[in-house]
Amino acid sequence: MRRQNILRMLLFVAFFSIGAAALSGSILCDDLVRYYRDNQLLRAEEESLNRLKALNADYDALLRQLQEDPNVVKRIAPAILGTEPTDANTVYPKATSEQLDAVRKILAEGFEQRPSQAEVPEWIVRCSELRRRTILFLAGAFLILISFICFGAAGQKSRK
Repeated sequence: MRRQNILRMLLFVAFFSIGAAALSGSILCDDLVRYYRDNQLLRAEEESLNRLKALNADYDALLRQLQEDPNVVKRIAPAILGTEPTDANTVYPKATSEQLDAVRKILAEGFEQRPSQAEVPEWIVRCSELRRRTILFLAGAFLILISFICFGAAGQKSRK
């Protein structure tokens, strides 16, 4: 009799837990989708903020360098304006347009290959469909009912 009660209790816990998980999953599905999308947006905003901080640091370093060394403008002016440097004793390398295109493609591939992290898992997307949510809700409710009806407390026999 004791083994039978333990088995009934284990089956009750298993069926009730699975039913409650299915029921709560169907109810909270929209909130889970919203949670994952908000996390994805938060990560994107943090990346953007980090890029802006890096740009600010670069800009501050450039300003500091301009204040400390006034000849910096003379050195970078030919590169910015596209003019030929006038120093006769220095050799300046020339990059061909093919080389620049190859470097541009490599840099573009590096930015495109970043994996988008924390996308909404497929099982949550599938469960958020109305038809599947309804089926999941009904299956969870059915499992809870089965657990109470079939594996609930055994009825007391009357003594004669």
